[in-house]
Amino acid sequence: MERERRRAEREAAAETKHIDAARRRADRQAKLDHIGAQQGEAEDRSQQVEERVGEFEALLSAVIAKTRPIEFRTLKRPTDFPSFDGHDLDRAEPRPLRETYMPKAPGFFARLLPGAGQRHAAAITDAESRYLAAVQDHEIREHNRQEQLAAGLSQHQAHRKRFEAEVEQQHLDIDAFEAGFDRGEASAIIRYFSLVLEQDVLPDGFPETFRVGYVPESKQLVAEHQLPTIDVVPTASQFRYVRARDVIEPSARPTSQVRSIYTGLIARLALRLVHVLFASDAAGRIDQIVLNGFVDTIDPATGKRITPCLLTVSVGRSAFSELDLARADPIPCLKGLHAQVSASPHELRPVRPIVDFDMVDPRFIDKPDVLAGLDQRANLAELSPSEFEALITNLFEKMGLETRLTQASRDGGVDCVAWDMRPVVGGKVVVQAKRYKNTVGVSAVRDLYGTVMNEGAAKGILVSTSGYGKATFDFAKNKPLELISGSNLLYLLEQHVGIRAKIEFPEEWADPVGAVETGSPLAAVPPQPATA
Repeated sequence: MERERRRAEREAAAETKHIDAARRRADRQAKLDHIGAQQGEAEDRSQQVEERVGEFEALLSAVIAKTRPIEFRTLKRPTDFPSFDGHDLDRAEPRPLRETYMPKAPGFFARLLPGAGQRHAAAITDAESRYLAAVQDHEIREHNRQEQLAAGLSQHQAHRKRFEAEVEQQHLDIDAFEAGFDRGEASAIIRYFSLVLEQDVLPDGFPETFRVGYVPESKQLVAEHQLPTIDVVPTASQFRYVRARDVIEPSARPTSQVRSIYTGLIARLALRLVHVLFASDAAGRIDQIVLNGFVDTIDPATGKRITPCLLTVSVGRSAFSELDLARADPIPCLKGLHAQVSASPHELRPVRPIVDFDMVDPRFIDKPDVLAGLDQRANLAELSPSEFEALITNLFEKMGLETRLTQASRDGGVDCVAWDMRPVVGGKVVVQAKRYKNTVGVSAVRDLYGTVMNEGAAKGILVSTSGYGKATFDFAKNKPLELISGSNLLYLLEQHVGIRAKIEFPEEWADPVGAVETGSPLAAVPPQPATA
């Protein structure tokens, strides 16, 4: 018994030793697996960073040979409509068969048993009853099936008609779109190149916000596209696993390198967008492209939302076609195109757009040079409404503003739009011109203020051949409004154009009803420079 006990103890000790060894091997393997997994994770992260930067570097080369014009037929919805699926409703259930319910006829020996005939007759009666019940159930199910089938077919046909009507209308819309594009209509051209930019798939995290405008007279396309902020550039150059602390740590990318990558990124993106637009224009609708690139971000100094323009370029088709984009260095290439790129895009230092997008508006029309036709002592009251509006537009242009004259039929309360291009203090200015003999009513100034708000303008200017009452000046006080009276207007014409004009209305002249303050005296405003 002692020998058996010792043998059992030895076997137990050996088993314990074996288990401990197996556990240590498992622990070592688990540690090795964990280390391998962490190292693999670090390598994967490093590769992702490398691929992300490589994606930036290939931003332009990836589309050079792939961009094709949009074919209008590809915009049309398919005409195929799925066939009706009755889910077995279109297959009738087999009618019950009487013979499957009838009992078998008794055999020779069975017929010899007492009562065999009666039992067989009873079985036949029961079978007939079950058969008739089955036929009745079958007829009910068949009726329901046919009703469901008819309803399904009717619904499917209704869906098909609706689908075909929608497809037909969509095809007509695309045909009208194509016809408008072929005729050179601005709205169709804007729509076409908007689709071009929509179909240009940018890397993940890149904004896809843009606007497109078109000037038919010069065949100039103006595009405003949102750029990614510097946050899109990975701040880590690679990742490594530190065994001592069991952590994966990033290796910080030098700040100068982050900024360099970002500058190259927005340069490649700008060239890519211009290339995509030109390469999609097989019809030759564009002679010139103006691209403004802006970012939508928060100003760290104020915490307010800002949209500074970081890049602007204007390039003609012939000049752009001479570039070898596959071999060109993006930043020198843009400089060669006389682009303006922010000196410090990472600091959101803006540049002035070559063409402000808001200056490309379908409401704008060519402005005649009314000033050139005015003689000394010209009577402004004798000008037509459209001539007076053009005169104001010409005057502000002489005063150093960028001006656009709007269509009289749908100007939305705006006769002229001007831009003060000075940084910080400048901005969009909406102008209304009133040829009035009597004092301008406060309602006209209220309308102007509403237009300023709707247009998102920095300022509104009301120019009149008459003057303004106290209520009008009270309303305009502390608002971004400026009121130029007839005397001010004559002063500005003499100072900036050298024309000494006059304002003399005939006795029978009548101002628009409700537009003036009847019986109200003119405010005494001496001639003085207006700060348009």
